[in-house]
Amino acid sequence: MKKTLTLVAIMVVAFGMALCAQDVERMTESCTSIMVGKLASTDGSVITSHTCDSRYRTWMTMTPAKDYNRDTVTAVYRNRFHTFSPKDVTGMTQTGTIPQVRHTYRFLDTAYPCLNEKQLAMGETTISGRDTLHNKNGMFMIEELARIALERCTTAREAIRLMGELVKKYGYGDSGECLTIADKQEAWIFEVFGEGPKKIGGVWAAVRIPDDEITVSANISRIGAIDLSDPDHYMASDNVFDVAKRLKLWDGKEPFCFWKAYSGTNYLKQVKNYSLRELYIMQQLAPSLNLTDTIENLPLSIKPDKKVSVEDVSRLLGSYYEGSPLDLSARHKIPNPKRKDKQGNLVENEPDSIVSPVANPWITNEQLAMFYAMGDSAMKWTRTVSVPWCSYSTVIQLRSWLPDEVGGVAWMALDNPGESPRFPIFCGNTDLPASLKVCGHNAEDDHTVLWQFRKANRLASLRWGVFRKTLEPARDHYLEKGLRELPMIEKTWQELNATNKHKAAALLNDYTADCLGAAAYRWQEMAHDFWMQMWKGF
Repeated sequence: MKKTLTLVAIMVVAFGMALCAQDVERMTESCTSIMVGKLASTDGSVITSHTCDSRYRTWMTMTPAKDYNRDTVTAVYRNRFHTFSPKDVTGMTQTGTIPQVRHTYRFLDTAYPCLNEKQLAMGETTISGRDTLHNKNGMFMIEELARIALERCTTAREAIRLMGELVKKYGYGDSGECLTIADKQEAWIFEVFGEGPKKIGGVWAAVRIPDDEITVSANISRIGAIDLSDPDHYMASDNVFDVAKRLKLWDGKEPFCFWKAYSGTNYLKQVKNYSLRELYIMQQLAPSLNLTDTIENLPLSIKPDKKVSVEDVSRLLGSYYEGSPLDLSARHKIPNPKRKDKQGNLVENEPDSIVSPVANPWITNEQLAMFYAMGDSAMKWTRTVSVPWCSYSTVIQLRSWLPDEVGGVAWMALDNPGESPRFPIFCGNTDLPASLKVCGHNAEDDHTVLWQFRKANRLASLRWGVFRKTLEPARDHYLEKGLRELPMIEKTWQELNATNKHKAAALLNDYTADCLGAAAYRWQEMAHDFWMQMWKGF
């Protein structure tokens, strides 16, 4: 058994290294976020989400709430999302300090911090923008803005205002970024850019998503018109128009469009306010709108045809356009072995060809080159929503009718969201399992959660047509099970919290560990089963 799993590790490591070496350019399009307003969700939750689609750290921890003395400061860092544990400082640099507040909130510390104890949540997507806007001397990178906001704020509006103040005073040093910020009442999309190398500062805009609508951000600036006379739905930096004029990004005569001014002709050659992923997800949630790629601009938000669930968001984050002409896994066909019986006679109602069992939607550049060399020009790569280089992904639901500790839940997955199961982390968690506190990118390591899922996922991709029949039901089972058990956990927590808060917190910590442990064990079993099937096949 040990020898077999060692061979699995070798094969998976080799496959993963080939993926990283050949597909680096694909990772420039990294991260997708779907938001759902409270009247657009099936249960009244506000939902935000995030796929962290690049080689960012997979370790995560619950940073505790803390009280501070007066006149203390807190450090701000760069490159914290490439470390390998909470105590690791490799590659980190301190960019400055800011005054500390007297009390900070507990928060879930992921590469892009995502949830605090007050049901304030964030997703992220990089939107890049014009190179001329970047100022490397700004103190704040986007992940540090998110961290400070989660430590100090309780609502989306408060977080947006604070981040705007920090950018203005200390400077923004990152490329263009989008945060999809939600609390238990509202959902906002926040986009921020620098002011260029001659000015320490930044420029930003934020738009509230209507309660009965959804939005998607996937590596492209989405905010267009902003109406600052309507502060209930729009917010922006006080320099949002002046910077555009000063840098000759807007003539001041045409109607102002945020994305055209600040993203415009970036490295993605943005001429529209949407990419394939935004369009596809909105098509899935509102087919009645008949949205196509011929439209000039995609609405920032839309009303879905039916209310959207946590399962719907998870499914879309894990999608690869299956059933559409964009599905890469459906393009690789082979002769149908069932077309003839053992005597060589044609069998009625059997197609001439079928999709190959080894066809998969996450094909590497090396595989594509092989198909091209054989004359198969149909195998053209398309950026899917789910990708195998995803570090982790979240679907966060926020529920106003419950205590914060159990009202906010981050449904977390490691590795490819199209293959991995989800497990819950609550606002009320005070600790996480040890296997979550070590990044899995450094080397093959079964003590990290990433590798507990990655082996089965990579092997499943090699014979997707066969192994998906085992993997996908298991993937869906854990999210469905968790959602089914939520009412019991909420009720038990409230009963315990009334008499013993430590036991109540322990309940959530233990439940997270149990869900994660069960899913990880199942994936380890599948890795062994998949390997044995492939071994026998050879």
